[in-house]
Amino acid sequence: MSFWRKMYGTAKLAVVSQFEYRINLFVDAVIQPLIGSLIEMAMWYAIFSSLGQLTLAGYTRDYYLVYALWASFFSRISANWMYEFRMIDEIESGKINGLLLRPISFYEYYLGQYLGYKSLTGVFSFLIPISVCLVVSSPVQLIRLPLAVSLLFYYVIFIHTVSFCIASLGFFFNKIHSVTIAKNISIWLLSGEIFPLDLVPDPYKKILLWLPFSSGVFVPTGYLTGRLQVSDVVLGFKSVSLGLCVSGLVAAIVWRQGRRVYSGTGA
Repeated sequence: MSFWRKMYGTAKLAVVSQFEYRINLFVDAVIQPLIGSLIEMAMWYAIFSSLGQLTLAGYTRDYYLVYALWASFFSRISANWMYEFRMIDEIESGKINGLLLRPISFYEYYLGQYLGYKSLTGVFSFLIPISVCLVVSSPVQLIRLPLAVSLLFYYVIFIHTVSFCIASLGFFFNKIHSVTIAKNISIWLLSGEIFPLDLVPDPYKKILLWLPFSSGVFVPTGYLTGRLQVSDVVLGFKSVSLGLCVSGLVAAIVWRQGRRVYSGTGA
């Protein structure tokens, strides 16, 4: 109960702070993913126009257009670069001194804020693709949305743990923001944000599906659009669980070693 009270308190803090900057919230939750989805949809429309055929890898143009629509919003929910930068700055500047004295761990403090913020943006973000699918005929099965969102938020915990591990490197190095950028670029490819992973030839496709990163975009989006089935979502939960165990172990080791070398002479 103590853990959940802490999570609720930090999540509430994130929600309240975001409502102070409503324009920023609207841009982050609606405008950015909407622009991204429009660019992706225009790209796939151009690809099919240049191909001069009705299907690609067994799927029609409508499947790719609706995939591009949902993928942008799923990827926006799972992105964690903002809080990762905050954690890095807290460590590098020495502001972490004050956080270490609070009755909540550094990991829990930012996990609660991250979940609260993503829950808030998710409510607003998903209104757009849901509305589009209700108005326009599409292959999306909205009855599958709860399971897809459940996998997404389980993946969010995993990606936060990865971010915590990278931020902990701030104890050893002065500037590690480039590591975050490299990680984000890699996840764009591994998660299926740029293109559906089922276009990748075997055996590389199976490897990408076994990795937990595919559960951030491709698996929930593919499940909604009928490209994947429940068994693939179950595999996603298993891969994220394994990834969470591995990243959690690495993060605990890096954090513990970093605390030992930390001098606490910052602000």
